[in-house]
Amino acid sequence: MAERLNLPRMSDTMEEGVIANLLIKVGDIVKPGTVVAEVETDKATMDFESFQSGEVLYVAAKSGDSIPVNGLLAILGKKGEDFQSLLSETPPATSLAKEEAKVEVKQEVDTPIIAAPIASHVVSGDQRLKASPLAKNIAKEKGISLTNLVGSGEDGRIVKKDVESYQGHTGAANSANVLQNLPIGQESFEDLPLSQMRKVIAKRLAESMYSAPHFYLTIEVNMDNAKLAREQMNGVSPVKISFNDIVIKACAIALKKHPFVNASWLGDKIRINHHVNIGMAVAVPDGLVVPVIRSADLLSLSQIAASSKSYAEKAKNKQIMPDDMKGNTFSISNLGMMGIEEFTAIINTPDACILAVGAMKEIAGVKNGQIVPTSVMKLTLSCDHRVVDGAVGSAFLADVKKYIENPVNMLV
Repeated sequence: MAERLNLPRMSDTMEEGVIANLLIKVGDIVKPGTVVAEVETDKATMDFESFQSGEVLYVAAKSGDSIPVNGLLAILGKKGEDFQSLLSETPPATSLAKEEAKVEVKQEVDTPIIAAPIASHVVSGDQRLKASPLAKNIAKEKGISLTNLVGSGEDGRIVKKDVESYQGHTGAANSANVLQNLPIGQESFEDLPLSQMRKVIAKRLAESMYSAPHFYLTIEVNMDNAKLAREQMNGVSPVKISFNDIVIKACAIALKKHPFVNASWLGDKIRINHHVNIGMAVAVPDGLVVPVIRSADLLSLSQIAASSKSYAEKAKNKQIMPDDMKGNTFSISNLGMMGIEEFTAIINTPDACILAVGAMKEIAGVKNGQIVPTSVMKLTLSCDHRVVDGAVGSAFLADVKKYIENPVNMLV
C-alpha cells in the first residue's frame, strides 16, 4: 500500500525545513536507513533517513524547496500503485526559488547639479563703464574689477548693491563649481533570503530581549596568575587548554554556589537546576549555534577543552546535532579573540544569565608599590531580573573572578 514519506521534526524548534539536496528520484528503491535528502533546519543541515521502504512513486519537492514539518516529501509504494488520493491530503511545498529574490541591484543615478550661469559684462577698451562713485570706491577697496559686474541701475549703471552682491555671487559660483565636479555615484543593495537558522535566531533573541528584563554587571579580572597556570597545565594536558576553557570551569564551580544564576524562567515558576550544563556560543557562516557542555562542574579542564574543540569543529562543519544544543542552564559568549574588550550578550532563554567574555589586554598595574605590566580581562553578566537580583549576580561574578585569578582554587 502506498504511503507518504513526510518531513519529520528534526529539532525541538523546527517549523519547516529546506531541502538542501534531494537524493531520490521516481523509480528509486528506498529502504529503512536510506538517506533521502539533506535538510537545512533552524540549527543545522542534517541527513533525513527514511524509516519506510518501497519504490519512489512520486516526489513532491526538489532541492531548494521549503517544506513544513509533516509536509510531503515523496510517496513510496509498489510500482504502478495508485497514489492520487495521498496527494490531495498534502499542501504543495513552497519553493524558495519563488520566495528568494535573486540579487537585485537597484541603481539610482543622481541628477548632476549644474551651476546657474554667472552673468558677466565684457566691456571693450573704448566703451565707458557707468558706475556710481560709491560703487567705484567699494569695488576698489575690495579689489573687484568693474568689468566683472553687471549693473542693475538706469541704463546698466553699476550701483552699490551690484558690488556688494558680487561677493555673494562669487561664493555661490564657487560652491556650484565644487558641486558640479562631484562624482556621480550610485546607490545599490542586495536582498538576501533568510536561512532557517537566521529566522530562528531573530525570533528567539527578539523574544528574549523584549520579554526578559535584562540588566548588566561588569567586572575586571587580573589574568596574570591564569596565564602562568595555563602555561603549566598545557605542559601536561593532552589537549591544549584555552582561557575560555578556564572561564567555563570557573563559571561551572561558581554556579553550584549560586543556584539562582543557574536557574530557568518558565513563566509561572522558576526552575533551580541542580546540574550545570554550559552552552558556548559558536559563530558559523549562517549565524550562531550554542552547543552544550554537560555536567561542566564535574569535568576536568582538559575534558572541557576537548569538548569545546570537538563542538567547535562540528558546528563549523555543520555536523552538530540538535541534541548537542539542548539542556543548557547557563551560557557563555566570547568575543575576546576578535579584539572586543567589553560587550553585552542577549540571554539565551530559558537561562537566567549569560556571560560575555572580552579580550585580554595589558595595562599598567601596581604591585608592591611598583608599576608593573598587568594582564586584565572584562566579564559582563547579563541577568534576567525576573530571576536574578543585582546582589546575586554580583556575588556570582565575584566568585568567578576569584577562581580565574587563582586557578588553584578550582582544584580544591
